[in-house]
Amino acid sequence: MFFDEYFLILVVPTLILSMIAQVKVKSTFAKYSQVRCSRNISGRDAALLLLKANSINDVAVEAVRGTLSDHYDPGAKKLRLSEPVFAQPSIAAVGVAAHEAGHAIQHARGYAPLVLRSTLVPVANIGSSFGPWMAIAGLFFQFPLLINLGIILFGAAVVFYLITLPVEFNASARALALLQSSNILTKGELEGAKKVLTAAALTYVASALTAVMSLLRLILLSRRR
Repeated sequence: MFFDEYFLILVVPTLILSMIAQVKVKSTFAKYSQVRCSRNISGRDAALLLLKANSINDVAVEAVRGTLSDHYDPGAKKLRLSEPVFAQPSIAAVGVAAHEAGHAIQHARGYAPLVLRSTLVPVANIGSSFGPWMAIAGLFFQFPLLINLGIILFGAAVVFYLITLPVEFNASARALALLQSSNILTKGELEGAKKVLTAAALTYVASALTAVMSLLRLILLSRRR
């Protein structure tokens, strides 16, 4: 890692925020994983109910290894739930499953930010993996073209992180509204699910902020050169 004053001032605070967010989401998930929902509905059952209620019948719900590894795969049309979410009838499991169902609903409805994010995935993967290192190598070897190319590539990754925010916020909002309208969770249980999803949202905010500050750092370094 290439250290400088911009890294210490701009990036380090956001990395600390990211660590705090990770601790928060894990502790909140663990807390509400121990609270059984009154209707005794598992994460899998909740996801299937919400998909059916929105006339989505072509999305499979399956278990995947890990903790907090839940995600919706729009290409395969599969909603993958981690083991603690898939089978457990807890408030945390239902909240997370509903959030992922929210992504499936976004996909079915052609939600524009989700479509744009999916389009940017290949460029974002390349930009986040190689962009910063290309820019730093360009700075080291005094190669302006390499610096600019690295910044442009990483900039595309930053756009991906920023677009992720409305996608995730909207999925959570859909999840909470659906859980309320379908009476899967009681009012008190819904507050617990909201806390889980809010804690998860903080991790996306922290990641986006880290990406923005990292890009700003590279731009400042290039100008100082």
